[in-house]
Amino acid sequence: MGKNRKKQKNKEAARRELERLIAEAGEQIAPDCPHFEQCGGCSYRMLSYADQLGLKAVQVRQLFEPILQELYEKQFDEVFEGILESPRVLGYRNKMEFSFGDAEKDGPLELGLHARGSFYDIITVEHCQIIDEDMRRILAATLAYFREKKISYFHKRTHEGYLRHLLLRKAAFTGEILVDLVTASASGAMQPEGDTSSGSLLPEPEEILLEGWKQKLLSLDLSGSLAGILHTRNDRISDVVEDQGTQVLHGNGYFYEELLGLRFKISPFSFFQTNSAGAAVLYQKAREYVLQSADGAGSVGKVLFDLYSGTGTIAQILSPAAEKVYGVEIVEEAVAAARENASENGIKNCVFHAGDVLKAIDEIPEKPSFIILDPPRDGIHPKALPKILDFGVPHILYIACKAQSLARDLPVFQSAGYEPVRMCCIDMFPAARGVETVCLLSNTQEA
Repeated sequence: MGKNRKKQKNKEAARRELERLIAEAGEQIAPDCPHFEQCGGCSYRMLSYADQLGLKAVQVRQLFEPILQELYEKQFDEVFEGILESPRVLGYRNKMEFSFGDAEKDGPLELGLHARGSFYDIITVEHCQIIDEDMRRILAATLAYFREKKISYFHKRTHEGYLRHLLLRKAAFTGEILVDLVTASASGAMQPEGDTSSGSLLPEPEEILLEGWKQKLLSLDLSGSLAGILHTRNDRISDVVEDQGTQVLHGNGYFYEELLGLRFKISPFSFFQTNSAGAAVLYQKAREYVLQSADGAGSVGKVLFDLYSGTGTIAQILSPAAEKVYGVEIVEEAVAAARENASENGIKNCVFHAGDVLKAIDEIPEKPSFIILDPPRDGIHPKALPKILDFGVPHILYIACKAQSLARDLPVFQSAGYEPVRMCCIDMFPAARGVETVCLLSNTQEA
């Protein structure tokens, strides 16, 4: 109980601090989203975009300025090059994961996002401004269909019910759309305790229910094209989406996006930057930093490591800068997609390994001359980072989707002789907290 009170107290303190920063950031404007007061998604929507960027710059400075001064005796402005804008401020998200639930006990079925500060309450966000009109239409049509059919959602407390999540992905540059309905199993294990009926949670056979939903989506007037309509089963008790079997109801189990002249095949659960237009800016900046470290022929050396490589986007974009690129990613589905992407793009010098970075780097037969790190939000595993630094490469590029992770790791880099020489942020999340940070580190101990 004490832990819960402390956690709640910390949340309240963080909320008050955020409100203080927003109040000081600029003149507040009327939010352009009707869900703003209820939804917990877009914390900065009451600020103009210019003021949002200004607030984020202040937060980045507050985070890194004392660290750079203490560890490196450097001024923040010696390293930091500012925040680059997102090319799209509205409708920029290419991936959204919506939840089924209700806004009040025994209320009507809802499909959307968690209400601000609530673990249970769901509000339907049919006018959400960070997704485009196609996504809004698919959300509304899905909710209307399952309301009409009177299908129950999966209750977190009782672990009963059928509907769990709606996963939407839409490529910004190809317009292809992937829709995935995530549900519990329709029978057996999810029945209410003591129920002795046939075991079905549904008023009609599941295949007929899903066929009706599919036809509902296919009848929509969309600007993009439905590349695939999927159904994923997930009987896990927790609220995390897990693929325990996916059925393709229409089209394919993947879609394509294009970035910087390359084409990428993306599956429902593989990682890809959620802001495609912003990702193009991010990867252009990453390429600029890497090529700054290259020799006159545009090479960073014989071997480049792309650790936490996802679907191989960065590895392929930077493949011309090295003789060979090794990508390491723990999600096997993403690795399979990376290999296929490289083949389709005609790139022959990329090799992708499936496994945990901590162990996989020991299995690569060559040593790197340059390393790119693009870890998940929690950053690099504390045991993996020293092993990475032991390679002693001249330069490391760190791409952090959570700036605090980079700040946490900088003392470890400093102890190994690395110092930041260039740092830039890219606003991948307009109206929301956080920025993507790109940092080039150089090895001052290199012989």
